[in-house]
Parts: sequence; structure tokens; C-alpha cells
Amino acid sequence: MIQTFAFYLFAVLLIASAVLVIMARNPVHSVLWLILAFFNAAGLMVLVGAEFIAMLLVIVYVGAVAVLFLFVVMMLDIDYAELRAGFIKNFPLGLAIAAILLAELVLGLGAYRAGAFELGTPSGAAAPVLDRSNIESLGAVLYRDYLFLFEAAGLVLLVAMVGAIVLTHRQRPDGARGQQNITKQVRRNPDEATVMKQPEIGKGVEL
Repeated sequence: MIQTFAFYLFAVLLIASAVLVIMARNPVHSVLWLILAFFNAAGLMVLVGAEFIAMLLVIVYVGAVAVLFLFVVMMLDIDYAELRAGFIKNFPLGLAIAAILLAELVLGLGAYRAGAFELGTPSGAAAPVLDRSNIESLGAVLYRDYLFLFEAAGLVLLVAMVGAIVLTHRQRPDGARGQQNITKQVRRNPDEATVMKQPEIGKGVEL
């Protein structure tokens, strides 16, 4: 009984938060509703026994992706009036795309019910480990059967990270913005590092 109640609770909150992501006028509120949708989706994954997917939703999507969206949206100077005008302008195009996607879904469901699609069946080669949780079974398969591919993916990510660091710290012309001279910063005179300004009331600061 409690599992059924939890399923309907998470499902209703997930659908409601997903609708509010689209309907919210403030982009910051949209990101917050998106975070709530991720949490409810994680709850549904726990109910079906996919706790690893639930952990990925919370750690990766909420902890990294959604927070990144939130910081980017908050840092941007968004004109909400212009944003609403653009929404009204592009509404027919969005409606047409939604109609096309709906037609594809209806066509796919019709073809599946007619027997035109044959879904694959598991071969049992990657059967879960007995008397172990979902995460333990996934770890056993990942580090036993696909160890080489897992290490190769980690190596590719390492090379990409090193490449990003090299491109960021490449040599730039003298005086270019973003280039730091640590030795010059350490040797600077503390008395000349800051200048105290005491502006008069109602007047700005001269730089």
C-alpha cells in the first residue's frame, strides 16, 4: 500500500514540476522546478529497484547539471519582456514541432502494437549476481566484463581534461587579459596595492 502511494505521489509531483519548468516565467524558477523533477524521478527509480540510476540523477543531474544551469541563468542579464516576446513569436514553430513528435509517438506505438517491431530479449550473458544489490551486480559486470572499455573511457576523459587545461594556460601576449604573473604579484609593494578613497556624499569615485 505504501509503495503504491509513494509511486503516485512521486509521479504526480514529477509531472507537475515538469509542467512548471515550461510554464514558469522566471528562468531561475524553471531550474528550481527542474531540480524538484529530478528528485521525484530519483524516487521513482528507487521504487523500481534501480538505485544506481537514482543516485546518478541526484549526484550528476542535480549536483552538477542543474546547479550549473542555475548559476548560468543567475549570471545572465535576461530581459524577461524580450524573452516573453520571443516565446510568443516562436510559439507556432514550437507547436508544429510538438505535433510532429506526437505523430511519431502515435506511429511508433501503433507499429509496436501491430507487431512490426521486435524488441530484443536479454541473452543472460550479463545476469545479475545472486544475493547482491543492483549496484553490486552492475559493478561486477562493469569491472569484470567491460574493464578494458571502462579504463579506455577514463583515459579519454583524462586526455580531454589535460587538453582543456593546456588550452586554458597557453601563452598569451604581454598585457592580455587573463594572464597572471605570479612573481610580479608577490613582489608588489603592499603600500601601493590598495588606495583608500573617501568620496564626498552624493559624489562618485574617481578611478
